[in-house]
Amino acid sequence: MSKECDYHSGKWKRILRRVFAGLLIFFFIVLVIFLITWAILQPKKPQFVLQDATVYALNVSAPNFVSTTISLTISSRNPNDKIGIYYDQLDVYATYQNQQITYYTAIPPTYQGDNDVNVWSPYIVGTNVPVAPYNGMSLSQDEADGAITLMIKINGRVRWKVGTVTTGDYHLYVTCPALITFGSQSTGIPVGNAAIKYQLVQSCSVSV
Repeated sequence: MSKECDYHSGKWKRILRRVFAGLLIFFFIVLVIFLITWAILQPKKPQFVLQDATVYALNVSAPNFVSTTISLTISSRNPNDKIGIYYDQLDVYATYQNQQITYYTAIPPTYQGDNDVNVWSPYIVGTNVPVAPYNGMSLSQDEADGAITLMIKINGRVRWKVGTVTTGDYHLYVTCPALITFGSQSTGIPVGNAAIKYQLVQSCSVSV
């Protein structure tokens, strides 16, 4: 009886080993096909453009507190022909001289098909955000001189979809320069309630 049990046990082990080996081969073939397809399609990074910015507030109080309210229009285009993009997380904020001056504003997750364009209009806000004293002084001086350069940044996570296969997530970093002008140098258009709208149409740098 013991020999018979040993025989059946060994038989099942051989079957399990074959099944396991078959699964490994199957997944290896799928991976190779996916990598070949990926190489042929040559996925491209999404293209971002900062279309405009409407400034409602941009003030320095005391030496080192900044208050900001800006409405943005940002477009994103998927330049790929047969690859979709899942934007799982997108956080927008503004910086001045590499220091964050607004809070994060989240853009809802979305899917972008091949050659599709998405347009978002987030508000970015900061109330008495502390900055380094020299940055507060520099911001006040730039405003007095008539021009402030802000960096509108987007940090997020994306996934690529090729056919029915979806990749793991990748970090996305987008940087868009925004030149805000004042006084006689202003290129903005008043839109009421002391708000000024700037048509920027500024291409952004994208890193994935």
